[in-house]
Amino acid sequence: MKRIGLLGGSFNPAHRGHRAISLHALRALELDEVWWLVSPGNPLKEAQGMAPFAARIASARAMARHAPIRPSAVEKRLRTRFTVDTLTKLPRLYPRHRFVWLMGADNLAQFDRWKGWRTIARQVPIAVIARPGYDRDAHASPAMGWLRRYVRPAGQAKNWTSWSLPALVLLRFRPDPTSATRLRAADPAWHRRFSPSPTNSTPDTSD
Repeated sequence: MKRIGLLGGSFNPAHRGHRAISLHALRALELDEVWWLVSPGNPLKEAQGMAPFAARIASARAMARHAPIRPSAVEKRLRTRFTVDTLTKLPRLYPRHRFVWLMGADNLAQFDRWKGWRTIARQVPIAVIARPGYDRDAHASPAMGWLRRYVRPAGQAKNWTSWSLPALVLLRFRPDPTSATRLRAADPAWHRRFSPSPTNSTPDTSD
């Protein structure tokens, strides 16, 4: 039985902050792997400024090198845009895996805007990782108002496979302040480094 952490996002682009929280989650939760679910289209983000999927997953693969991190195109293959739908289908594809959802405090702050967010909390344990500037909003959010009763001690994080659901754990560490927004502002054409040329393009067959 593999223990898998799921980190969803646009990865527009992937950066060292994604890698840092993944490596921390691997240790804190005793995971075998972290899968980066590269979204074909994030419903809560504007399409303007979003790089092509091929460039975003290529940037994720580059950032994940030499680590037990697996960038995945499974949401594109399943044609799912909402996390609740992905989490319904994944266990059918991988019945011998156990999943925990990873999210930054910035996502917890707006978790109540996600489709079926309470259902998500009943599907998998959730591990929230600190992110600079968002902790106060996360703790005051409507979602946290409901989830607070289900918070588990961080010292028990490695026992997440035995928790009854809903269950949420707050993981504290010194986060990397890297921001995809700042990276795009500094290099608006970043995706050109990862986009396949028309003559050398190959179909994306990754999970």
